[in-house]
Amino acid sequence: MYNRKKCVMKKLHSFLFVALAVVLQLIFISCSEEQNNRVKDIIPNVNLSADKETSILVSDLFYAPVYNLSFTENENIEIKYDKNSNTVKLKPEKDFEGMTLIEFKVDDEFRHFPVTVIKDTYYKFQYKPDKKYKQLTLFGSFNGWNRTDLPLTDKDNDGVFETEVPLTPGVYQYKFFGDGTEIVDPENPSKVPNGFGDFNSVITIAEDTTDKVFLHQLSFNLTIDEAVYSFYYQSNKSDISINNENVIALLDNRKIELNKISADNNIIKIILPLSALDGKRVLRVAVTKDGKATNMQHLILYDGVPANNKSDFDWHDGIIYSLMIDRFYDGDTSLNKKIIHDSLSDKANYMGGDLQGVIDKLNEGYFDSLGVNTIWISPVYDNPNIAFREYPKPHRWFSGYHGYWPISSTKVEEKFGTLEDVKRIVDVAHQHNIKILLDFVSNHVHIDHPYYKNHRDWFGSLYLPDGRKNIRFYDEFRLTTWFEPYLPSFDYLGSQEALDTMITNAAWWLRVTNADGFRHDAVKHVPNKFWRGLTRRLKQEIEIQYNKPIYQVGETFGSYDLISSYVNNGQLSGQFNFNLYDTALPTFIKSNASFSNLDKEMHKTFSIYGELHLMSNIMDSHDKNRFMAYADGDLDVSEWSAIEKGWNDPPKVDDPKSYKKLILYMTYMNTIPGIPVIYYGSEFGMTGASDPDNRRMMRFNNKLTKYEKETKHEVSRIINLRKEHSALRYGDFFTLTADKNIYAYIRSDMNERVIVILNKSSEEKTFNIELPKFYNTRKLIDLRTEQQLSLAESKNVIIPSWDWKMFVIE
Repeated sequence: MYNRKKCVMKKLHSFLFVALAVVLQLIFISCSEEQNNRVKDIIPNVNLSADKETSILVSDLFYAPVYNLSFTENENIEIKYDKNSNTVKLKPEKDFEGMTLIEFKVDDEFRHFPVTVIKDTYYKFQYKPDKKYKQLTLFGSFNGWNRTDLPLTDKDNDGVFETEVPLTPGVYQYKFFGDGTEIVDPENPSKVPNGFGDFNSVITIAEDTTDKVFLHQLSFNLTIDEAVYSFYYQSNKSDISINNENVIALLDNRKIELNKISADNNIIKIILPLSALDGKRVLRVAVTKDGKATNMQHLILYDGVPANNKSDFDWHDGIIYSLMIDRFYDGDTSLNKKIIHDSLSDKANYMGGDLQGVIDKLNEGYFDSLGVNTIWISPVYDNPNIAFREYPKPHRWFSGYHGYWPISSTKVEEKFGTLEDVKRIVDVAHQHNIKILLDFVSNHVHIDHPYYKNHRDWFGSLYLPDGRKNIRFYDEFRLTTWFEPYLPSFDYLGSQEALDTMITNAAWWLRVTNADGFRHDAVKHVPNKFWRGLTRRLKQEIEIQYNKPIYQVGETFGSYDLISSYVNNGQLSGQFNFNLYDTALPTFIKSNASFSNLDKEMHKTFSIYGELHLMSNIMDSHDKNRFMAYADGDLDVSEWSAIEKGWNDPPKVDDPKSYKKLILYMTYMNTIPGIPVIYYGSEFGMTGASDPDNRRMMRFNNKLTKYEKETKHEVSRIINLRKEHSALRYGDFFTLTADKNIYAYIRSDMNERVIVILNKSSEEKTFNIELPKFYNTRKLIDLRTEQQLSLAESKNVIIPSWDWKMFVIE
């Protein structure tokens, strides 16, 4: 009897234990689903044009497993939400300018995101042709050089053809296009060589500085139960008084109530309970008054403390090193096997670099000493073992040494190593606190790939309807063009199976290798549908599941509108900032170019992506001519393509002073907002013209000249300064001077202020540092020499020719 009772009690306990476990598991799943349903993405500011409707996919604003939301009416913005398409349409009221918040409800919780409304300023382009054209258009850097979408018309029949284009302050190049012929504006004397044996006309749209406003970070203070974040509102106007109703403030995606905002004259304080600041949070603050909005301050907080050098890694801390596996280092000579072909040059053949070589340099500490914390490696896919002929004349032969001709989506090129080697690179890199980005090719495969052999319906046609081959029409047919006859492009809009297969393959690479993200090739040639599907899959399967933020950076050449259309929470983290690069390169190379144009372009970047953005900044790349080829005078900045120069008269560095220009550019690139990308060899000043000359074999140690070693030492110092000073990674950007020779700006976060002064003149310059009075500056500390300057001494700071200075302001 006792044993029976004991047995029953034992079974009952067992049953209760199992039941409790099931209940706890259900609670955990419920909590996990609740967590996953929260809006974790920080919804960025949305720019709207006054009295124009803008349509936005909600999935581009933030990720959610299911979108169950409704919008609150806004007195200044007309809002239409279509639940079926998950699209919201925003149209500002006719007379509204400035910033406001859009409120929406998701899963019974209210969330907000900022929108800024700006009235467009139109510039009228005019052209009086000396003959009749059937079709006459305008094209330029403002529309991605699209030759068809801006027609010129003569409505009043006076012989002058016109069109108006909305333009923000900046420098723009343009031409007219009549019946297939490019035409330079005959009435505009300002023009520059375009690299193709002709010129582009140039216009500069000046900024209206009569009503300039800026919001500065001041300080933060934590007590036992609350945190106070202080800001300073600066305006050119005589009336600078503001109240808390002028302040837009958000914690993550929630509006901060007015009772937690103090505004006294210029000083703004955000006062928050520490209980609301647990974990990682984002505080955003801006001021909007009289139709004018300031920059938006963006503070990343950890338990209320602004991000600093002790905080967890955030992608704003990223410093990327880009390398081509075959051209970097030969770590396993047993893998070396060139492609045999009588017309294949060594320049276009395999040179012996491999995955083991990258691992060797990781273990040697090469990347640690340089200061980078992220490595982007070129594609690791298996490529064909025969040479192929390039389509354009003179039809040279190439191998797939670069990795961009995949014949398999899972196998690794045997001349590089194995999949296990890729995993080891990631493992070893992580031991050194270095992230790894894989290069993913989504636009095309090689004709020998099983996908093309077995699924021709996944790919577009090589031929256009008029019988021409659809090859290298990068802009006219950007979503269908092939790069080569042997590189078929996917037709993702016509084949859901192809899209699903490639998205699954991308996720597989991250899961199996444990890599930290992707560099994506040829982004503009792949429809947004693919990027949205890929990012959603990565968030579902990796980011949320493993709490691992993935960085995705894309390559797109084109207008701001085109490039930015891929950069949002539903697609890519950022893209290479080619628009900024295109202005920076001639600024640093040409003695008569002014920093003022670069500063305008910088602020245009901020207006689109914000000051704290994840766009990547470059000096050169595997698709660009090397900076040193320009700096040393082998190439003119107008030479976009220098292929024949690379083959027949490859650049070499003759003037040691050219290295100073490179160091100065590196200083600029590592002290501005965004993620700097150092292309292999540029750390010591490797030169080169166009592909493949810009992909020479890497050199180390005793293979470097005296000047190259000195350059590498200086570049390493600059990169490490970025790592050591949070203001250079998280700070705002306040311009002091931008003229022909000097570019001076301040990067400020809640931890410090750093002033950067660049002198691109061939002569020594004296610079008077004039700082805002509310900084209450006591002294400046030179980050190169650690010398301390009093405020009086800062009035006459000497900057040597082609040199820089950095000071911490105390």
